[in-house]
Amino acid sequence: MYNVELAELVWGRRPSGSLSDSVFRRWTQGFVLSQSEATALEQFEGGPCAMIAPVQAYLLKNFLFHSEKQNWRSCTEEELKHLFCLTLSEILETVRINNSSPFCLVIWARGKASEEHASISENHPESSQGTEEEQLSALAADELGSERFHTLIQKRTFANGAELKEAVLNQYSTWRNRFGVLLFLYSVILTKGIANIRNEIEDAAEPLIDPVYGHGSQSLINLLLTGYAVLNVWDGDRECSGMKLHGVRNQAAIGFLTLMESLRYCKVGTYLKSPKFPIWILGSETHLTVFFAKEMSLVAPETPWEQARRVFQTYDPEDNGFIPDTLLEDVMRALDLVSEPEYVNIMKNKLDPEGLGIILLGTFLQEFFPEQESTIPESFTVYHYNGLKQSNHNEKVMYVEGTAVVMGFEDPMVRTDDTPIKRCLQTKWPYIELMWNTDRSPSLN
Repeated sequence: MYNVELAELVWGRRPSGSLSDSVFRRWTQGFVLSQSEATALEQFEGGPCAMIAPVQAYLLKNFLFHSEKQNWRSCTEEELKHLFCLTLSEILETVRINNSSPFCLVIWARGKASEEHASISENHPESSQGTEEEQLSALAADELGSERFHTLIQKRTFANGAELKEAVLNQYSTWRNRFGVLLFLYSVILTKGIANIRNEIEDAAEPLIDPVYGHGSQSLINLLLTGYAVLNVWDGDRECSGMKLHGVRNQAAIGFLTLMESLRYCKVGTYLKSPKFPIWILGSETHLTVFFAKEMSLVAPETPWEQARRVFQTYDPEDNGFIPDTLLEDVMRALDLVSEPEYVNIMKNKLDPEGLGIILLGTFLQEFFPEQESTIPESFTVYHYNGLKQSNHNEKVMYVEGTAVVMGFEDPMVRTDDTPIKRCLQTKWPYIELMWNTDRSPSLN
């Protein structure tokens, strides 16, 4: 199954027609579990974190909130198999365009494995055992390059979720072995539809994987978290110089925070900052990790004050902290406040007594939505996951446990260190303090 459109969407158009072996090789791993942490996935090289971190986040969600196990950090092989396959099925259900469109799985093509394996096993006689899928998965990436890989895979379609879950379970060894990450990526793309993804990506020429560095794009991350391959992380659509730029459409199950926001390169919207479950993908300049907790009050339903702040900020796309007073009526109408012109003029004079022509966010919220008490506990246990061995203590991929305290104001007496992970989390909780159970703070890279 060589699909030019699929290859170009994932890897980009290549003038020479060939894909960099080093970039392709980095994406040829399977979903491999750490020997030090039963439910943690391991990443071998930079790049595939754009797939591995979201799958890890969904897997944690299912272990923490959809399993009856008391100890989520240990499990039997059968329990893991069930929840892992449930996780992959859930992601495919998230990206499916509608209930009538089919699910797609990309797997090894039957019949071609034996022929391919026979030509290689002459030089590697020790690899002549196992099923077709296991034989192909056992081949090294340099033995099975990108061009040959694409000729040895096939697409299968399924009409409903029950058929899909059974098929995902039957292919369990495929996902766990070499090329499993890539096969699942292709399954996600074909389930969503190549044309649908191109329509959602602002720059259709921009591939999902950077052809030089091998990093997954924000569109790929958003596709896995929200079901839509939009490039931006703000809420809803925005107009910019006459162009409509698409953002996140609804609340995601898994959240996203990025260090780039602390550097003011972007601003993540409420739909990703306040997901349905207390699990967030954390983005650095080059890598993705996962921050999570078991405390559901961290993602309690949006309060009227939070809704008002979110709506106000959609009219303040540059994050200035104010809007022109001409937009006050629009904001009040969007929040179902009284928006008759006479009343709006009265409020303009009250909120802008100096006649500067602007309405401050803080003043607006204090007038209409006096801040409620926080529902977040004073302190709570948090965890951090980084799939790269070299980024973990003693090069063992394990969850790092810590305690978080979210203050209502900044108290210099309780300030802890200033680290990249803390700066990233401060985009969600400006006055968060973290105390980790290890000698050093977890790495975002």
